[in-house]
Amino acid sequence: MPIRSIVLVSSPEAAILRQRAAAVRRIDRDLRRLLDDMVETMREAPGVGLAAPQIGLGLRAIVVETPLDEDDPERGTRVFRLADPEIVAVSDALAEDQEACLSIPGLFGDVPRHERILVRALDYTGRRVELDLIGFEARVFQHEIDHLNGVLFTDRVTGPDKLYALREAEDGSFERVPCSEAAVAAVAARADLMPTAPSPSAWPR
Repeated sequence: MPIRSIVLVSSPEAAILRQRAAAVRRIDRDLRRLLDDMVETMREAPGVGLAAPQIGLGLRAIVVETPLDEDDPERGTRVFRLADPEIVAVSDALAEDQEACLSIPGLFGDVPRHERILVRALDYTGRRVELDLIGFEARVFQHEIDHLNGVLFTDRVTGPDKLYALREAEDGSFERVPCSEAAVAAVAARADLMPTAPSPSAWPR
């Protein structure tokens, strides 16, 4: 399974990061091979999620790998290989937390996300599945599905002061370094695209 090249915001191919990806509709051998390649690419980076536009393909496909227990990494992870993921419901509650992106190396941001979401998608075998996701897992899925709609995490922050770099201090800790206005503007420049995730709605009973 080859490692694919990741498209950066500074790459000549960066326009694909601002385009809405096309539906897959059917899982076949080629699509499964692509999803496997994406998992290996994500792990090599390393990251916890990857969307097809980030490797230069305008397809609605994502992979996500999250810990089974955030407090105990030794318990292992679970991997999602999905096509045509769609957020069909979200919680009213929002939480702000740190995010980064393999396509925007070196930049971090505090991003508000819905704490709980319901996702429908096609899984690796072509079955339609429904995923009830909370916390960190819900955050990663929202980030990756945004990629399928041409949206970056920099579009989700509430202001440029929420974007920053991290610098290691002498004691080994990391401190935030505010980004220059020019750097923020360069990253946040975007086409006239709107996210298609639904507005917050009552959670389905």
